[in-house]
Amino acid sequence: MKKSKLFLVSLTSIIAVLLLSGCENNMVVFNPEGPIARQILELINFSIALMLLVTVVVFGLFGFIVWKYRERKDNLDYEPPEEHGSTVLEIIWTVIPILIIVALTIPTVKTIYAIDEIPKGYENKDPLVINVTSADWKWIFSYPEQGIETVNYVNIPEDRPIDFRLTSAGTMQSFWIPALAGQKYTMAKAETQLYLVADNPGSYVGKNTNFNGQGYAGMEFEVLSQTQKDFDQWIKDVKETAPKMTLEEYEKMLEPSHLGRKTFSNTHLEWVDHSDPHSKNYTNPEMYDRGHGWPGKIFEDKDNYKYKDGNNEHSNHENNEDMNHEESETEDSHGGDHNGH
Repeated sequence: MKKSKLFLVSLTSIIAVLLLSGCENNMVVFNPEGPIARQILELINFSIALMLLVTVVVFGLFGFIVWKYRERKDNLDYEPPEEHGSTVLEIIWTVIPILIIVALTIPTVKTIYAIDEIPKGYENKDPLVINVTSADWKWIFSYPEQGIETVNYVNIPEDRPIDFRLTSAGTMQSFWIPALAGQKYTMAKAETQLYLVADNPGSYVGKNTNFNGQGYAGMEFEVLSQTQKDFDQWIKDVKETAPKMTLEEYEKMLEPSHLGRKTFSNTHLEWVDHSDPHSKNYTNPEMYDRGHGWPGKIFEDKDNYKYKDGNNEHSNHENNEDMNHEESETEDSHGGDHNGH
């Protein structure tokens, strides 16, 4: 008997270690690096504690009732009388779920409103405005005040509010930096806003959490938090050394593809603001590879950016082997590397 109990305890311990070992580096939400992320973690912890309390009470009552009213030798012939039921008990188990919902709703609503503002303690600091544009399958970061733009990485100063203005060049996507803030959707011809602050210098992973096609899984970016001095030096270096982007290069960049990191000493905001309700549509539906040999119906879009002076001037698609079945002999559109900032 003792050996069987020892075996059961050992087996349980081994399973727990195996399950938890995979969480060490992936549970980023439980290791917040900023005030917004900490507020979200507090809400998560409160919700988990309340749900655990409900679970313990429910299973405890279940076990007690099963044990108390189990069949025994002295009640084998017992037949319970037919009863109306207890009005008091019915009221109790109707009110309890309402109270649980209220207990979850109040802190949730308070947290939602709190994280939509500049964090407490940082109200007197000027936020750094960064325009974020999502595209298939890349992230574009524009610094309007500094006049620079990056692709698939964003540098921010530590201990300063960051005001992300989010939009999309095409499909709807979701912007999420688990260690620093919650997620917000990016939508074409609309703008959402996300505040965050990084406590210390460090590198954090950002990603798209909204499925939007075959390149979704690789749509990640790095957030590099720097000291104010290092951030200012980086801005200066970019202005002095980074090339300028042309409109043709930008339109080519918006085509469905994976890119490495890119840096420019100007921004696309001088040509187009994708959050403007009257802006053109920057989509390329004919370039999606659906994997079954049939491209599907592509509807004519007179508001597409390729229509100029009434003519549909399609861009050159020589770099879309992975995105278009019909252009199997073209070059691979995946380019760039992931080194440097």
